[in-house]
Parts: sequence; C-alpha cells; structure tokens
Amino acid sequence: MSESFYSYELKYSKLGIPVAGADEVGRGPLAGPVVAGAIIMRNDFFVPGIDDSKKLTEKKREALYDTIMENALSFGIGVVGPEVIDEIGILNATRRAFEEAISKLKKPYVLYTDYITGLSKGIEYTPLVKGDATVYTIAAASIMAKVYRDRLMAEYDEIYHGYDFKKHKGYGTKAHYEAIRELGPSPIHRRSFLKVIH
Repeated sequence: MSESFYSYELKYSKLGIPVAGADEVGRGPLAGPVVAGAIIMRNDFFVPGIDDSKKLTEKKREALYDTIMENALSFGIGVVGPEVIDEIGILNATRRAFEEAISKLKKPYVLYTDYITGLSKGIEYTPLVKGDATVYTIAAASIMAKVYRDRLMAEYDEIYHGYDFKKHKGYGTKAHYEAIRELGPSPIHRRSFLKVIH
C-alpha cells in the first residue's frame, strides 16, 4: 500500500487524535441483516494486508480479522435485521446500522466513513467515496463488518436448511433464487426484496 492509504492516520497521530473508520456490508442481499462496523485502530502500528474487504478472499479476511480485533482500541458493530429493512427501507436501515456501530466507539476521535449521508445529528463525520479502498481504518472496519456478517449467515445456514446461506451469504445467486421458489422465503428473507420472485 502507498503511504496515502495511511495519510489520515498519520496526520492525526501527530495531533494525538485517534482516527475512527466505519463501513457497512449487506445492502444488496435478499436475506439477512445489514451490518456496519466502526473501529479505532492503533496509529503506531499498521496491520499488514488490510485492504477493501471486497478485494480480499474470504480466507484472507478471516486471517486478518483476529489481528484487527487485537489491535483495535475501540470498535462497534451495528446490526439491522430484515424486518426493519422491510419497514424503513434499506438506506434508512443502513444509516441505523452505522449509527449503532458508531455509538459504541470510545471518544474522542475524528470519524471517516465509507460514503453515507444523513446520519443522525450529533454524529460528526466525513463520508468518503470509495473510502474502504483509500483509507486504512475504513478498510479495517469493512473487514470487521464483512467477517461478522459472513459468520452470522453461516449460523443462519444451520437453522434454515436448503438455502445455502453459508455459501452465498444471502446474495441473489441463481441457486438462491431457485431455493426461494422451491421452499418459499425463510424468516430472515427481506420480503421487500422478493417482490419480483413468482
């Protein structure tokens, strides 16, 4: 990674201010929650290999997760389930997940998020387009949120058989659509996302 990937952390470490990053995963799936992660990492040591979670293999994310958690100074997870997603819409549910995760961080900090707007008043933050690909702490948050949600979907796979949640994590693969048509929706499916399925 180039030094620019750590530029925010390096800038604020000189001022003695921790940098917090936040990101979400799970806006697009047909099933399961949307999950946000917020984290403050040590600024005297950068975990090697951290990158946008979408660029990493599942094995690599899993390997990084424990190291990230060991080096986190503070973190929070926000989980908003399918019932709420259906009730208030995915964008508002995503905002709620961000707010829940951020509320668990230990202050003070300066906060950068992967691009999201409209968070509650009182949350001071800077949203960055493709922040998970350009800012170290946001990338760490993206990995934390992704691994947390993937593990959650694997647990659901043990409860709701036949959908293969462990494999596709709730996303709309061909096999997933076929399972829904055959079995009907499970309790964790987003009904508002299934309107086109007959």
